[in-house]
Amino acid sequence: MDIIFNQYYLQIAVFVMVNAILGVSIYLTLSTGQLSLGNAGFMSIGAYTCAILTVKAGFPVYLAIPIGGIAASLMSIIIGFPALRLTGIYLAIATLGFGEVVRVIVLNLKITNGALGISGIPTLGTKISKTLSSFGLPQSFGGLSVQQTSTLLVLVLLILILGFLVFFCARLNRSRVGRAFAAIKADESAAEAMGINTTYYKLLAFALGALIAGIAGGLSAHLTFFIGPKDFAYHRTVEILLYAVLGGSDLVFGPIVGALLLTLLPELLRSASNYRLMIYGALLVTMMAFRPQGLISEDTVRYWKGKLGRGNKQ
Repeated sequence: MDIIFNQYYLQIAVFVMVNAILGVSIYLTLSTGQLSLGNAGFMSIGAYTCAILTVKAGFPVYLAIPIGGIAASLMSIIIGFPALRLTGIYLAIATLGFGEVVRVIVLNLKITNGALGISGIPTLGTKISKTLSSFGLPQSFGGLSVQQTSTLLVLVLLILILGFLVFFCARLNRSRVGRAFAAIKADESAAEAMGINTTYYKLLAFALGALIAGIAGGLSAHLTFFIGPKDFAYHRTVEILLYAVLGGSDLVFGPIVGALLLTLLPELLRSASNYRLMIYGALLVTMMAFRPQGLISEDTVRYWKGKLGRGNKQ
């Protein structure tokens, strides 16, 4: 039990969940075939909005996190109208530029403390512990410390959020909106000829992805005590994109698996930390050469369903 509930392992599991939520955000953006590199920018908007509201305006954490997500979504709609006229690599460059613009603005604003960042952000675990005490419940149980209990409760909360997002995406894919997303991804011109409002659905997917990225940013801000501009630089954009490249973007579980692997990989490669980026690059090239659809695709699911079905019949 001591090994399972070790504070270090619990903290890693929490970061896996946050990155998995970011994986869902890039999945929604890619569901209409849009290669967007702006998710780190939307994440930073959500994180800074939450941090400013809780640290400087005294908002409760549970209210600030959704507001951060909404702020990121509104910004995505504003930039989405002109940006979504672009496609492919041009859209990727435009959204990457947006992320860099956000970072430079954050560096030069007084309210964000510039390069110093915002510190003293109230943690989600502390807030959950205080909420338990206000209801007369113990702040720890099962022989765990208060810190372990609060981290475990945060992990449970993140698992519930991720579970809801997976359920939402599964229902979305079976709806009229999901079918429109799939049609646009397959062939935008044909979808438009069939009467699908491609601009509306692309903007909707863009806004939903930004909303989830903003919420993930808010959660991240309230888990790490501190945020700064370097946390949302170009490397963060590449990491989020790699979740979909490694895991696959056909199914919502693809980026989640990619986030799991790429969050655990640095912990396993601590002894080779100087070569981490080289290993990432080699991994990316290998995936593009031998498995461009990612580790999990619709063909993979069909294959295993068929194999398991034949096994059950025997």
